[in-house]
Amino acid sequence: MTPKIGISESNLKKSASLLTTVLSDEMTLYIKTRKFHWNITGNSFMELHKLFEAQYAELEEAIDEIAERINKLGSKTIGTMKEFSNLSRLEEKENNYPEQNEMISDLLKDHQILITEIRKDIDACSNENHDAGTADLLTKILQQHETMAWILRRYLN
Repeated sequence: MTPKIGISESNLKKSASLLTTVLSDEMTLYIKTRKFHWNITGNSFMELHKLFEAQYAELEEAIDEIAERINKLGSKTIGTMKEFSNLSRLEEKENNYPEQNEMISDLLKDHQILITEIRKDIDACSNENHDAGTADLLTKILQQHETMAWILRRYLN
C-alpha cells in the first residue's frame, strides 16, 4: 500500500531510491571501518581500535534508520552485499591492510565524500521531492559524518 503522507507517489520513489544509495554508502563505510577495527596495529592500537568501534556502531544506527525510512516511504530495503556494492559511491580496495595513518586518511576521505554527496541529497529531498522527513534524517546523518571526519582529521594534523 502506498503511504498517504503528503508526498506524491513519484517523489516517494525518488526519495526511496536516493536513500537506497545512501544506505549502500553507509554499509560500505561500515564494513571498511569494521575491517580497520579488526586489523589496526601500532602505537595507538587500543585508542584507534576503540575509536573505529565507536564509529562503526554509530554507522550501524544510521543504517537502521535509513532502512526503516525506505520502508516508511513504501519501498523495500535492499540487503545483499552485491546490491550495496553496485550502488555505493565509495570505493573498496580488496586485500588492502594499510598502516594506521592510511586507514585514518582512507576513512576521512570516505566521510568527506559522503558529506559532499549527502548535501546534494538533502537538497534533492527538500527542493525536488518535497520530503522534509528524509531531508531531516539526512541532515542528522550529515552532521554525524562531519563529527566523525573532524575526529579523524585531528589524528592527521
